[in-house]
Amino acid sequence: MSNAHSAGVRSGLLLLLLPLQAASVAGLGLLVTGPLARRWPLSVEDGVNRALADRRETLVTAVSAGMSRLAATESIVTLTLVAVLALLLAPGVPQVRRWRNAAFLAGSVAAQSAVFLLVTVVVGRARPDVPHLDAAPPTSSFPSGHVGAATALFGGLAVLAAGRLSGARRALVVGLLLLVPTAVAVSRVYRGMHHPSDVVVGLLNGGCTLLVMAYALFWSTPGTRTSTGLPAPRTRPDDTGAAHTATRIPTAAPAGPGRTVVVRHPHGCDDGTAARVRALLRGHGCTDQVWTSTTAEEPAGALAARVAEADTALVVVCGGDGTVRACADVLSGGGIPLAIVPCGTGNLLARNLRLPADPDTALREALAGTTVGIDLGRIHGDGLAPTRFTVMAGAGFDAAMVRDASARLKRRLGWAAYVLSALRHLGDPRMRLSVRLDGGAPLERRARMVVVGNVGSLQGGLPLLPDARPDSGRLEVVLLDPRGVAGWLAAARHLLTRPATRASGPRLTGGQDRRAARGALEYFSAERIGLRFARPQPRELDGDAFAAGTRLTAEVEPGALRVCLPVRGPAEPVAAAGPVRAADGAEEPGGARVTARPPARTGRPDGVR
Repeated sequence: MSNAHSAGVRSGLLLLLLPLQAASVAGLGLLVTGPLARRWPLSVEDGVNRALADRRETLVTAVSAGMSRLAATESIVTLTLVAVLALLLAPGVPQVRRWRNAAFLAGSVAAQSAVFLLVTVVVGRARPDVPHLDAAPPTSSFPSGHVGAATALFGGLAVLAAGRLSGARRALVVGLLLLVPTAVAVSRVYRGMHHPSDVVVGLLNGGCTLLVMAYALFWSTPGTRTSTGLPAPRTRPDDTGAAHTATRIPTAAPAGPGRTVVVRHPHGCDDGTAARVRALLRGHGCTDQVWTSTTAEEPAGALAARVAEADTALVVVCGGDGTVRACADVLSGGGIPLAIVPCGTGNLLARNLRLPADPDTALREALAGTTVGIDLGRIHGDGLAPTRFTVMAGAGFDAAMVRDASARLKRRLGWAAYVLSALRHLGDPRMRLSVRLDGGAPLERRARMVVVGNVGSLQGGLPLLPDARPDSGRLEVVLLDPRGVAGWLAAARHLLTRPATRASGPRLTGGQDRRAARGALEYFSAERIGLRFARPQPRELDGDAFAAGTRLTAEVEPGALRVCLPVRGPAEPVAAAGPVRAADGAEEPGGARVTARPPARTGRPDGVR
């Protein structure tokens, strides 16, 4: 089971913003060369170019020549290859992070160049009518390719440096790197190769490309945690819906003397990581360790058999979202806690639970923390045997992207392979579907895709489902149905500019809906969701592709999985956190009562309620 699928799908969706970026830059170019050409400040651009041409000096001309050569295509390609090689060979950096950093830099430069070339096909603008100090390439003056490429390369290096350095050294290195694109922009105008607006848009083009790539590849979501390690509950005076409870089990993470079963994804968890996990567990008192590796046929390894044959105190999963999902399906409803060692590319469940990204740190803090009950989604459909998911399930556009991504390209490019697959499906027809919430009347809709989520944030902390929490006792639903370029832009703006959780407004209850982004997004919330499609649609579950079908039924299993999470900060007061569920069915302060859970399952699900 591919632990990169889930993050790849979400990252692929984010990278679809690049065509929208190209359309926006092209539209801006048509305005600059059309109705705005004679308006200030564009009306004074020719005067600026002539003034600079009349005041050229030998020293400034030599410096500008160097900056122009630095941003030429040959230089950018060479410097990018050298930088990527250095990033891949960087000592002391985990392998996944090295590949991610290299992909960020190379992808930013390549994506900026692709946007630039697309825009020049649409926008034709002549070079300034002054003597040119460089040979004029056969492309449009708008936007500046030199400036865009320099921004993508040196701006990307600045982003990476900011994450690795600190103090005065970081300020110096980042400042110098960011000066390069500005110097290139001034040089290109000085040398008569571009109008001022060309280089300004070149800077914007490179900067927007960096923003999209950073969102797609890196994750940094500010926020607080309760003592359970979950995000702080959203509390509002007008929140009249069901409380978002911190499903806390106030016990320390277990250690010895029972058995510890470790499920290892052989590709995500390398030998070095496995050795460190073994040592950390032994240091925590988990001396009786049984390890099992996953395969395509057994995505949870021999976990079910290992749990059934002996008293198990703890299960540790070293893998990505797919491996975690398979193990959660086995452990659902039992009392055995699960510790997550995030070894995948996306690790969306771990990110939504605010686990540290570093595998060693995540395990160390989880073992020293508490066990927390989180919800699972239970799902089935035509041709889809009952199973569970921890992150999201979907149908339509995103599932088609997963299904048709080239296996060869995935091995070479990772998540970027999904972008090429997504482009093939941009013109797919909208699907007709009906949505039934908690047994209510069916709601007829059309959409590009539908996603049912147990958690809400995608790669980069993008809040696809801002109301989703893994301890809410509900599932959240979003329909994506943008109409044309304006619809895609509205949806992108809505998702990229909103916080990870809603700060105001009542929560949705069963049967209610909320539209956003001019109708491009529609949200629902329910404990049970039934989906029917007019035609068979591709389906995906935590990033794994399943056979197309016409039905999906998902239902929440409140607190079905116990997870070891770090302790962060003082405990959230009960009044703010809402009712607290206990593991044994006792009533905690706040009034909620939960019945005792059945023992852990040792086979596949036997049905769905």
